[in-house]
Amino acid sequence: MDRVLSGMQASGKLHLGNLVGALQNWVRLQEHYDCYYFVADWHALTTGYAHPEAIKESTRDLLLNFLAVGLDPDRCTIFIQSKIPEHAELHLLLSMITPLTWLERVPTYKEKQQELHERDLSTYGFLGYPLLQTADIIIYRAKYVPVGIDQVPHLEISREIARRFNYLYGEIFPEPEALLTEFPKVPGTDGRKMSKSYDNAVYLSDTPDIVEQKLRTMTDVGDPELSPVYHLHKIFSSEEEQQEVVRGCTTAGIGCIECKKILIANVFRMMEPIWKRRDELIKNPRMIADIIEKGTEKAKKAAQETMELVRDGMGLGSF
Repeated sequence: MDRVLSGMQASGKLHLGNLVGALQNWVRLQEHYDCYYFVADWHALTTGYAHPEAIKESTRDLLLNFLAVGLDPDRCTIFIQSKIPEHAELHLLLSMITPLTWLERVPTYKEKQQELHERDLSTYGFLGYPLLQTADIIIYRAKYVPVGIDQVPHLEISREIARRFNYLYGEIFPEPEALLTEFPKVPGTDGRKMSKSYDNAVYLSDTPDIVEQKLRTMTDVGDPELSPVYHLHKIFSSEEEQQEVVRGCTTAGIGCIECKKILIANVFRMMEPIWKRRDELIKNPRMIADIIEKGTEKAKKAAQETMELVRDGMGLGSF
């Protein structure tokens, strides 16, 4: 099967936006591709290097949720980025051939600096983020990377770097292709895009009481298209329920409380098996450790095979 590679940065707890925007898609992809999924803890250091304790906590939360939502270690490879030092070696070697101007023109470079202006991001690690990202992908010679249409430009630099490497040292890496995926925009409790940065997220680790409280206190308005509650209905409720909500909202046939009750019931229906699985995994940390050990072993073998080709192509390790 063709190989797919994707990861999530260990920079905070996962929420409903991550679930419907990425994780559910990952679960579907594992049925059709050779999928490698990882926790990007080194990437988290590019902006969160001053808070290593948060990265450790986030890594644990990500792994719990990867497994709780349905990623199957018998159908995909799950691992932690920093457990595979070959990523760092390839990152170093790619830094030798990548023009500085390529990194400086990445759109998110200046955007992130402005967004996180309170942090000192004048580091090579932050500037070199696309190089590490490229190493993550091409070290497994992945054919596809699942992305939304807005993320395609970010993948293009990885394609350029792979192309440049192949031109200099021979055809070792396939140029990774975008596996275009429809990522729905999930509104947060304040109507903006759900994000931990906005403190408006419903987290997968939230208890049922907290989830219900967050959804009940959302602001609702008379026009469904302007209501974040209705946009959540579009994601979590059936077509029939959506029509009922629109009719009830526009004719005052149902109140806001009744409207939210339908939404809460549907969110709970999706979340309950995840909560149950999380509880089981929390009680059995050895199971998680064994899964990561198995995934690391498989990922490391694939990475080592690639690095042998890389070193040979670059004239390293020979005498």
